[in-house]
Amino acid sequence: MSLPHLSLLSLLSLFSLSSAYTTTLSLSPTAPPLANPWQRLAHLATASTTRAHHLKTNALTKVPLFPRGYGGFSISLSFGTPPQTSSFIMDTGSSLLWFPCTRRYSCNSCNFADIDPTNITTFIPKSSSSAKIIGCTNPKCKWIFPNLRCRECGNNQTRTRCNQPCPPYIIQYGSGSTTGLLLSDSLVFPDKTVDNFVVGCSIFSNRQPAGIAGFGRGPESLPAQMSLKKFSYCLVSHRFDGEQVTSDLVLDTGGGAAAKGGGIKYTPFRKNPSSGNAAFHDYYYVTLRKITVGGVKVKAPYKYLVPDSDGRGGTIVDSGTTFTYMEKEVFELVAEEFERQIGKKYGRAAAVEKEAGIRPCYNISGEKAVDLPALTFQFKGGAKMALPLADYFSFLDESVICMTIVSSGGMEDGFGPGPAIILGNYQQQNFYIEYDLENERFGFRSQVCNEGT
Repeated sequence: MSLPHLSLLSLLSLFSLSSAYTTTLSLSPTAPPLANPWQRLAHLATASTTRAHHLKTNALTKVPLFPRGYGGFSISLSFGTPPQTSSFIMDTGSSLLWFPCTRRYSCNSCNFADIDPTNITTFIPKSSSSAKIIGCTNPKCKWIFPNLRCRECGNNQTRTRCNQPCPPYIIQYGSGSTTGLLLSDSLVFPDKTVDNFVVGCSIFSNRQPAGIAGFGRGPESLPAQMSLKKFSYCLVSHRFDGEQVTSDLVLDTGGGAAAKGGGIKYTPFRKNPSSGNAAFHDYYYVTLRKITVGGVKVKAPYKYLVPDSDGRGGTIVDSGTTFTYMEKEVFELVAEEFERQIGKKYGRAAAVEKEAGIRPCYNISGEKAVDLPALTFQFKGGAKMALPLADYFSFLDESVICMTIVSSGGMEDGFGPGPAIILGNYQQQNFYIEYDLENERFGFRSQVCNEGT
């Protein structure tokens, strides 16, 4: 990736530096202006498939989660002394937490509907007395660069070389990228401060106007740096995109707090593939045993359900993907079973399928009630996730419905690298979702997430 004007020296010139918590999730507000709901659906579907290719001292703290129009959920976190607050996309598919940084922050292709790319809130390291650049010899530098070798400091070398910083990072996402330097600073909650938290100070990004809070399995992730025993959330419906409707992201450092109401179904996390692709090590893999449509088992081949050592196949849970992604062969089996059961009731909306870029879609104009087959995912251990209808079919008006599961054209051999199935946030709506890190398991139960509205 070419990064003009971003040499290590120019990056350095920008700096002059000396239990459980809950935050709020919101739907991310960067949807481009779209003329009709089908174009918006097409935008979300494209974003989901693009990301899928890339993916190929209380004990509790609560942080509000906000639903956003571009298909994600955001939180606000404060860093520094005194604290500076930034907005982050909550992402379980990556690990580094980074924010737009310094007054020179630049974002390419960031003309989203509700964000002015010339007026993005940035973190100013010079204004924080606790901010420090991570050095090359700091063990935390190897969280990002595990094979890095630093120049040794001999008697004849300059002080600048002895203070050699950790190299600039470049992180690729499904829909963009970001680059910058690693900082150490304080992560500040109302009742808790986490000192020496490693965070990325991004100077340049492509299609990434807001920061990303990595909740993946890497050592640089927020759960790892806070030593969380578990974290959980309940995602409000995407129909609240861009509105001030929130739910809670709960960060648990104690591990003893049980979710209210009980009834949680668990499935163990799988061991991550041993592939050299570092991104696979960040993912939360689970074992999907069975997919049923209207009680009929979809006979997905075994190679798609269980990952091999190279990271081909398997299922991950990802808060940053909007619509659930399936490899083409699995998707076709699911779509065909829906068509077999629905096709005689409702006609296909071919024009909408072409415009929205997703399928199958059906005409329901004039219908007083809509009868659709149930979609259920069954995981290892018997845990069944029976999806509410609104989680797998979208009713954007009263005349047409479309399935909100996506795929791509596939590769020549029919099966590319990376997870074959990505459980996106659209299919996680109105579920209590728990990542039990202490016991290495994924939990869920059906729950209304916006009870106060």
